[in-house]
Amino acid sequence: MNDKKLSRFKFEWQSGFGAFSYGHSQLDNVVEYIAGQKEHHKKQTFKQEYLGLLKKFNIEHNEQYLFDWIE
Repeated sequence: MNDKKLSRFKFEWQSGFGAFSYGHSQLDNVVEYIAGQKEHHKKQTFKQEYLGLLKKFNIEHNEQYLFDWIE
């Protein structure tokens, strides 16, 4: 990414990660979400959505160890 200048920002992997999975029966919902993601994030920031997912899936977390949010 950096060598080929594919982004105007320096690319780095973060030290942690988060993953959420959905079953095959929810595939249509996931595809619909991805297709409307640009519009969706006009109403809700990534931070709001991510924190909402942590709450929805009852994932214990410490905000100190989450992203350095870009807002």
